[in-house]
Amino acid sequence: MGAVTSNAISIGELSRLSGVSPHTLRFYEAEGVLKPAGRAANGHRRYRREDVLWLEFVLRFKVTGMPLAEIRQYAVLRAQGEKTLQPRLTMLKLHRERLVTKINELSTCAGVLDDKIRTYRKMIAKSRVPAKKAAK
Repeated sequence: MGAVTSNAISIGELSRLSGVSPHTLRFYEAEGVLKPAGRAANGHRRYRREDVLWLEFVLRFKVTGMPLAEIRQYAVLRAQGEKTLQPRLTMLKLHRERLVTKINELSTCAGVLDDKIRTYRKMIAKSRVPAKKAAK
């Protein structure tokens, strides 16, 4: 995400920075993944730098396949402060183990695809008929 240049940004600005729709941002707030945003005098949500940084972290969880229920659980623990450091560490270690397993699975799949690509290239090279010399 880009840099936040002011003290607080609107939901539209956060949406543009993050690539997450305003609807999804409101959903994350309702689900407890994002803490309730501060409000401007007109009632519009205002997100601070720490909200943006937390959303970046949440989006990394999403990209790496962490289910929303686990992200919510982590967010709840985070909101409780330092007394939850150990359970959060345990969650992160478990998620990392799952991620490494997935990376290994994907690497194996990529290797199989590489083998198939080589096979097809060889088959195509063998099937090519030499071009006839153009008549003069």
